[in-house]
Amino acid sequence: MSSVTLLFIIVSIIALLFLALNFILAPHNPYQEKYSIFECGFHSFLGQNRSQFGVKFFIFALVYLLLDLEILLIYPYGMSIYENGIYGLIIMLIFTFIITIGFVFELGKSALKIDSRQSYNYFYKSQKFINTFIENK
Repeated sequence: MSSVTLLFIIVSIIALLFLALNFILAPHNPYQEKYSIFECGFHSFLGQNRSQFGVKFFIFALVYLLLDLEILLIYPYGMSIYENGIYGLIIMLIFTFIITIGFVFELGKSALKIDSRQSYNYFYKSQKFINTFIENK
């Protein structure tokens, strides 16, 4: 048996093992919002609804495109690393540093945080519980 065949067998076994562990150990928490139709962060277009579009989804998509372009621009450098030398390495490090600084800035501004209804409900219920606990004292 060749080493490549053995590699594929071992990787397949590990993948199936992790999948089985996920089905066994993952929490199952069904609620109505999980079963509703979901298109781009808001409810379905089947009815004529003119609801407002959240800007956070647009920002999230733009960040994804920027990081995707970063990979697209770094890939050719990886293929020609020996021809570029130290000059190409410095240019790629500067480029990666600039993109990383922008990403960290967006993380700091919480631009990538999308609040779900589930976390809002959890916060609301916990505040309600705390208020009733304080009132009963």
